Amino acid sequence: MKIEIPQQKTFVRSMAIPIRWGDMDAMGHVNNAVYFRYLETARIDWMQSIGCLGGPTAVGPVIVNAFCNFYRQLRYPGDVVAKLYVSDAARTTFETWATLERADQPGVVHAAGGATTIWIDPVLEKAVPLPDWIRRLVMGDTAE
Repeated sequence: MKIEIPQQKTFVRSMAIPIRWGDMDAMGHVNNAVYFRYLETARIDWMQSIGCLGGPTAVGPVIVNAFCNFYRQLRYPGDVVAKLYVSDAARTTFETWATLERADQPGVVHAAGGATTIWIDPVLEKAVPLPDWIRRLVMGDTAE
């Protein structure tokens, strides 16, 4: 089953990630599990940049599912450009989406993926409502 990235989304971050020699598998291309690492790296980089990663007892984000659609092989050497988007703020969740391109092939999507993020209180071990500032960010409302 292929999950499509929605048209309605908010761009939040772009970053370059080097393809390492060790990212490749015996077939000579980046291993499928590494694509998930690239998606995670982009997601965590953004979350850290907005200050929502506080530690093991802090209220904050946890992903509850993840997916990746593979379109073209990535190979060493090179850099992957991850473009991260967010959408669909609900009571306790929002969606993250990302595309992966080679830096030397702008606009050519090699993979696209996403994850559902839930806001949790790890001490209570339950979901809690999204903070208003996260909701505004996800909905693309930059007005203060």
